Amino acid sequence: MSLTEEQHRLLYRIAQAYYVDELTQREIAERFGISRPKVSRLLQKARGQGIINVTLVPPHGGLTDLERELEQEFGLEEAVLVSASNPQSLTAVTRELGPPGANCLVRSLHGDEIVGLTWGTTLLAVVDALPTQSWPEMKVVQMLGGLGSPEAETHGADLTYRMAEAFGARPRLLPSPGIVPSKEVHDALLAHSQVADTLDLAARADIAVVGIGAPNPGSVVARTGAITPQELDQLKAQGAVGDIALHFIDADGQPVDHEINDRVVALDLERITQIPRVIGVAGGPEKFHVIRAALRGKLVDVLVTDAGTARALLADAG
Repeated sequence: MSLTEEQHRLLYRIAQAYYVDELTQREIAERFGISRPKVSRLLQKARGQGIINVTLVPPHGGLTDLERELEQEFGLEEAVLVSASNPQSLTAVTRELGPPGANCLVRSLHGDEIVGLTWGTTLLAVVDALPTQSWPEMKVVQMLGGLGSPEAETHGADLTYRMAEAFGARPRLLPSPGIVPSKEVHDALLAHSQVADTLDLAARADIAVVGIGAPNPGSVVARTGAITPQELDQLKAQGAVGDIALHFIDADGQPVDHEINDRVVALDLERITQIPRVIGVAGGPEKFHVIRAALRGKLVDVLVTDAGTARALLADAG
């Protein structure tokens, strides 16, 4: 539909005021004597008529289009990718995921949220990269009991305390091992008000940062002895490809039916997925299958990973 000269002029002036003069839609409405909704409709019409042409300049590195592909393929709210210096090295990938993971978390916060946290070497890298803030109204809560020595850097209590310290926030620790010897011990711990209240607080988190673990002999869960080699073999035989918060999942992101589930002291997967924004941080070839499972199961809303893993995920999905 062709425009009259006056129509073209008005659309141009509205667009000029918005994009060049940087006026708000309310200010434009007042200037031109029209309603704010009409300003919005005229801007949309100007784009449709080609009067407004938007040019986006991508950042150096060319990963933004890859991020968008990953988001569209797996229904993610956001993908954040890093070009790893050594994509085959889990150690290098883990270290380099820390800063983008920290940035992704910090820009999602206002300072009064409840932030949930699991544990692991990748989350250690995230915590190490956090900037100092002053958010005394924020709470940082441990979502999963500890593994190994409480002094260990990757222990959930230590990471929770250190994140809270970086944010100037209040830590809430979960006073329990991550895996206990029996269902009876598990049930007794969950009946304890301090444990139950901490997990209830974790369930009310506004945002959570979770590690995505692979069940191999070198993993934290295996090195600490929390899971025996026999249990690890059983889990793999039942299709387990990894875990989130010690909840083992199969290739489709569904929970694996194993007795260990009755001994894990952590926020359960169902309640984790109900947290409004779950950021999963993981990468490297060894984590491919469990990352894919987490995406298939819609267990995370945001994925921070390396470009090599992203390309492998898209190639597999295609």
